[in-house]
Amino acid sequence: MNLQQWLSVTLLCAMMALFVWGRFRFDITAMIALLAGVVLGLVPPEKAFTGFSDDIVIIVGSALVLSAAVQRSGLVEAAVDRLARRLRRPGSQLFVLTGLVGAASGLIKNIGALAMLMPAATQLAKKSGTNPSRFFMPMAFASLLGGLTTLVGTSPNIIVSRVREEMTGKPFGMFDYLPTGIGLLVIGLVFLHLGRRLLPERQAPITMGQALNISAYTTEATVTPQATVIGDTVASFIESQEGGVEVTAVLRHGLRAQVRPDTVIEQDDILILMGDPDALERAIAATGLALHDPEDAGQTGDETGVIEAVVTAGSVLVGSNAGRLMLKERLGIRLIGISREGSRLRNKPSGVKLVAGDILALQGILDAMPGQLSQLGLLPLAQRQIRLGRKRKGWLAIAILAGAMLATATGLVPVAFAFFAGAGLVLMTGALPAEDAYEAIEWPILIMLGALIPVSETLQTTGASDVLAVELADMAVHLPPWGAVALVLLISMAVTPFLNNAATVLVMAPIAAVFAHDLGYRPEAFLMATAIGAGCDFLTPIGHQCNTLVMGPGGYRFTDYARLGAPLSLLVLMAGPPLILTVWPL
Repeated sequence: MNLQQWLSVTLLCAMMALFVWGRFRFDITAMIALLAGVVLGLVPPEKAFTGFSDDIVIIVGSALVLSAAVQRSGLVEAAVDRLARRLRRPGSQLFVLTGLVGAASGLIKNIGALAMLMPAATQLAKKSGTNPSRFFMPMAFASLLGGLTTLVGTSPNIIVSRVREEMTGKPFGMFDYLPTGIGLLVIGLVFLHLGRRLLPERQAPITMGQALNISAYTTEATVTPQATVIGDTVASFIESQEGGVEVTAVLRHGLRAQVRPDTVIEQDDILILMGDPDALERAIAATGLALHDPEDAGQTGDETGVIEAVVTAGSVLVGSNAGRLMLKERLGIRLIGISREGSRLRNKPSGVKLVAGDILALQGILDAMPGQLSQLGLLPLAQRQIRLGRKRKGWLAIAILAGAMLATATGLVPVAFAFFAGAGLVLMTGALPAEDAYEAIEWPILIMLGALIPVSETLQTTGASDVLAVELADMAVHLPPWGAVALVLLISMAVTPFLNNAATVLVMAPIAAVFAHDLGYRPEAFLMATAIGAGCDFLTPIGHQCNTLVMGPGGYRFTDYARLGAPLSLLVLMAGPPLILTVWPL
């Protein structure tokens, strides 16, 4: 190899060493590599930022926004909640959760599918008395396997598709990955169900929000004409919510009606409900109740949110109520819930006489609320996500995602445009507030992708990929075809825990393509092996963001991943080459 080729290989090896060292964040490491590439003359300064205009960056960012919109709709969570009534054993719950996250990961980016179903897994664990750590890691591994089934399931598939287009003029289609991916997914799901006992029992640290343990909120909900509970009894309504919500009072025509199990719910009734904030939110959203008065519907904008605060002894609210102080009219703050330890409140939250120590759920403009809380003598609590008071758009996000998928699958528009348009539509229609969209985008991942694309291209521009491919070809000259494919799969799987799945395929895909050419084979099987290997990091929490996502909530240690992941990696290595060669003959 000449000097430029040595410099290119050395730069990539040094970058991998920085990833393994962990001294810098992965996005900072990618930036260091890009700067070094420019300084060494491997990346022309005028092309240093071409990676940020690549379609991959647009697809990944847009997919995360769409995933957040689907998650906010609550439909997937509601479906799992219904399953919970039929699934009581942890084994069956795990099988359904891993199956759902695996299937969803083929439709949206796997990290989005995982994030969308983790709250549902927490609910199932709570109801069955199971440690959530028993669910999270298998779900993360299932999301990796599910991401192998379609073009948009994971970043490596998108990158490999582009490499094939550069070589043959034809990219991989949306469902070209399905035959091999679905086979590996089924094998993986069976193993995760049977091998779940390999995972040690771990306990996640208790957060400040969990330590507060505020669960007995009281709120009011209006029975709208569209509510599905009209004509139901109070007992049947409580049963449909599995006892998570209690009806403490019914206000009818301004008067308090007697609450008995056989009390029939009528239109325009005001139900005083008590329960956990999430249970209240689910009950209101699922039954078509309104948390606020009908004439106020739609007035809350993207800038509004809910904050929990405690009434201090010196608060102006002590001895009075929100209605008398006209909090909504004077400050634009709505009291949507109140919690008082040891008490079952039977009045509207706005009509309850407040005492020091009451916990309030207040809805208003987030930027203005800190000053308003200080003015009222309220102390904000530790931040935690509370969805009570947030509107849902139901099927809108699902419909937009389905439209983007259909447009891509039929070839009507390119993948990048379809998903970018879908992300724009969920913002324009209000299916996802703009603040939530920007929060959903994993900017470090996009920075890493944009910085690594020109760095990885130095292997091709300097000719280093050709030299490395020749070396691999010499190693594989005496191997059978399945052995050559297995070698590429093994190398990709070995590299991705220490690099990153997207970075691995950026480096390995060009080498695999030239490797196939040198052996006289078609490139598709080797590119598929690269994508599968880069997408299957089951050994560490750092090779893929899905593994990183569950590490904290599951309370896992670094070595826990290999206990469950090493046997799964071996299964993929054994089953992968035959599946690939069956669909993509050499």
